[in-house]
This record gives sequence, C-alpha cells and structure tokens, in this order.
Amino acid sequence: MQSKKRHTNLTEYEAEQLSAIQEWKTEEPSVISKSLGTVFTPVSWLTQKLIPEKAIRAAIYAAMKTADKLSDRGDIKKAGNVSQIQELLNKELQVLDKLAGNVHHWAIGLATTSGIATGFGGALTLAADIPATVTLALRTIHKIGLCYGYESKTDEDKLFILAVLAIPSANSIGDKMIALNTLRAVRTNPERSLKPPPDGDAELIPDKPLTKKDTDIGIDHLAKAIGLNLTKRKILQLIPAVGAIVGGSVNGWYLKDVGWSARRAYQEKWLGDKYAGNNLL
Repeated sequence: MQSKKRHTNLTEYEAEQLSAIQEWKTEEPSVISKSLGTVFTPVSWLTQKLIPEKAIRAAIYAAMKTADKLSDRGDIKKAGNVSQIQELLNKELQVLDKLAGNVHHWAIGLATTSGIATGFGGALTLAADIPATVTLALRTIHKIGLCYGYESKTDEDKLFILAVLAIPSANSIGDKMIALNTLRAVRTNPERSLKPPPDGDAELIPDKPLTKKDTDIGIDHLAKAIGLNLTKRKILQLIPAVGAIVGGSVNGWYLKDVGWSARRAYQEKWLGDKYAGNNLL
C-alpha cells in the first residue's frame, strides 16, 4: 500500500491549480447552444438515429473492462523518469501536469485526424465514429491518470474514470453537478451509488452500497448523455462540403474537454491525497 505524506501548506503552483479546479467546476458544459439545436432539430433527430445508445453503451463496457490495457505505461514512466507508475505520486504537481498535457495534446491530435477522416463519409461513417471517439476518450482519461501516479486496478478506479467521462458529456450545468458529485463520491467513498436520484437533485443518494445493477444504470445514463452531447456537437457534420472540417474540429473539441476533465479530476485527487486531513477539497 502506498504511503501518504501529510502536508500543511500548498505551494504557489498548487494553490493556482486548486483555484483553476474550482473555476472548472462552475463552468457551463461546452455544448452547442439551445438555439442552434432548435434550428437544426430535423438534423439532430437524424443524427441521434445514427448514433444508437446501444453502440455507445457497448463501447463504454468494452473500454471499462480493458481499462488497464488501454494505455502503455512505458512512455509515461520514461517521460517521468520513474521505474513504477506509483513513484509519480511523489513528484511535483507541475511535473505531472506537463506529462498530462503531452497526453492531452496527443489525444486531441488523434481525435481531430480521425474526425476528419470519418467526416468525409457523412452519415455513413458517423455511427462508427462515435464509439471510436468514446473509446479514445476513456483511454485518454486512463493515461492521464497514469501521469499523476494512479493506475486502474480496481473496480473503484474504473468507476472514477467513468465519473470523469460523465463531466464533459453533461448537457446542462445540472447534469454536470450530478457528475461532479458522483466523482467526489467515488473519490471519497467508492461504495456510494452512481445511480442519479429520482427527483433530479444534484446530490447523490447517500450510504447505498454500490451494486452491479447500480453501475449498469450509471453507464446507461452516461450513454444517453454522451449520445445527446455528441449529437449537439456533430450536428453540422451531415452537411455536404463541411463534414470533414466539422468532424475533425468536433472530435478535437470533445477530447479537449475530456482531457481537461481528467486533468482537473486527477489534480484534485492528487492534492487530496497529498494534503489528506487538511480539508482543502
């Protein structure tokens, strides 16, 4: 088991990042406006038909089951000059942020290239593009976690990754708050349920043991949110002559949001572990 050193004073850089984490939590979800969605309602309906929730759900399940194999640790260990991933827990946050930034930029570039390629195919390739994008998003979250010293070994680790993905996939500030509270619950008490409360309140149902059924419900809820979120982003991809441009920019945009979600979430986790007991978070 890893040892945790208790610290009392944030460095200047850590304080800056803690402030950035708080700002990130209050930002509106980065999706196309309601007005644009209204104008393109027929296209939106068609796009949703081409992006079945079942395909997204299957991509999530497949990626979650193989989360430990989604990323190569070798390049992270080499870049961080460590022999084991957990050694990164003892590095300075600024060093870890640089590692995560490199992974983040790589993911944006790969997503953009993929989006341009599938954008040329319009509706024919859109259905295949979404599961691939979701898989890349989960891989990116997992690899960014490695940059901060966290490996995906347990079910709780995988649930943390799932909660991180829920944040950029939110379609309203209310949905984002539920996702953030889920992330906090998994980070601080992984035995709490991922199931959204029936009344739509932002708080999770407390003190309920996590079951496979609850996890399945959480994934089903996330699959619906991802489908709607990416539909809003990709709504222009079906228009001739601009599909490739939109496909590339939207995929890159989504991975940019996913990357920042992962970076902020793992920064918070890292700071919480370093300053355990100081009630900073």
